[in-house]
Amino acid sequence: MTEVEWKAPAAKQAAVHLSTASDQERKELLKSISSQLLQHENKILDANEQDLQAAKDAGREDAYLDRLEINKERLAELAEAVASVSKLDDPLGTTIRSWTRPNGLFIREVSVPIGVIAAVFEARPNVTADISALALRTGNAVLLRGSRSAIHTNKAITAALQDGLQAASFPREAVQLIESPDRSATTELMEASDWVDVLIPRGGKELINKVVRESHVPVIETGAGNCHVYIDKDADPELARKIAVDAKVQRPSVCNACETILVEASWAEDHLPALIDSLLNHGVSLRGCEKTAAIDNRVSPAQKEDWEAEYLNLTAAVKIVSDVREACTHINQWGTKHSEAIITESEKAKLTFFQSVDASTLYHNASTRFTDGFEFGFGAEVGISTQKLHARGPMGLQALTTVKYLVEGSGQCKGTLPY
Repeated sequence: MTEVEWKAPAAKQAAVHLSTASDQERKELLKSISSQLLQHENKILDANEQDLQAAKDAGREDAYLDRLEINKERLAELAEAVASVSKLDDPLGTTIRSWTRPNGLFIREVSVPIGVIAAVFEARPNVTADISALALRTGNAVLLRGSRSAIHTNKAITAALQDGLQAASFPREAVQLIESPDRSATTELMEASDWVDVLIPRGGKELINKVVRESHVPVIETGAGNCHVYIDKDADPELARKIAVDAKVQRPSVCNACETILVEASWAEDHLPALIDSLLNHGVSLRGCEKTAAIDNRVSPAQKEDWEAEYLNLTAAVKIVSDVREACTHINQWGTKHSEAIITESEKAKLTFFQSVDASTLYHNASTRFTDGFEFGFGAEVGISTQKLHARGPMGLQALTTVKYLVEGSGQCKGTLPY
């Protein structure tokens, strides 16, 4: 029997236990888990150091190391995020709508847990706790499949989560890590439709495409982040520079960081040199269209692949466009439907951008870096969904619920057969 074959049925049983837990019991559970994360601090940090050293020895780039790292500050933030989920309103048992039929049947549409959620993710071990917290708050069990490079950290975090479950009188099987290094374990999860109700991939384009293409289990697709900032002709120069630099520089290794800056031609003529200076002063390597490269010889000529690149480092592409409509066309062609921003004082340009760009999250005069469950007030997030069905954008509690129809009658029968 493989690891998936014995852990998935155990998760299904744990999900039944969770689905009957009260709101207060699930709140206390998350408080217990938050506490255990802090109590396991030394074990988690030691395990992460082991993973980091292995990644360094393997020659991994800085952006990868940043996503992999769990330091004392990040662990404290993780515990805080878990605790904050316990303070959110109960997403279960809510009557979404109700009505009475002419025959007297009273029908309610009510929010309920999905069941067993499987998550396949790369590098970032904080996902282990984030997804678990949201799954447990919504009465779901979770199966976690992290990357081989973060195995020690993921095991240490999972141990803390399971200790928190046990301390709160819940089954440890409600959160389980698939530890096998064999890639066939991921394939097994994708085929475990008898036990797993939904599968969520988080990682690079190759992983996400593989899961979407091959999974027998329903998938909520999360997308890579080729995000854009468009600076319109009516943009305030200081505001535009501040937002563009923040979106690119503040944490370039994450999916909501800006990768391409689009600049309206007349604004570029007056203000692009100063923006280029600001970005270069922050260590950003720039790849520009022909017009951009002509403005400053420190900008390398952009190639076709630069427009579709998710750099995840201090590199950005810059292109001069004629107007907001060309910007929208470029984003819809090369973007990943994640997060896009327009900087402008024009209501007309903002409206055109909001109506024309196909992405989960659109910003006006703000950085793309806010596409995040914690920043949206969700406490944590499962991921950023770039699909249009079931969930879209940062996925919080509601994304991990489904519905049941509860029908109450007083003896109604469809036909008149004798009994």
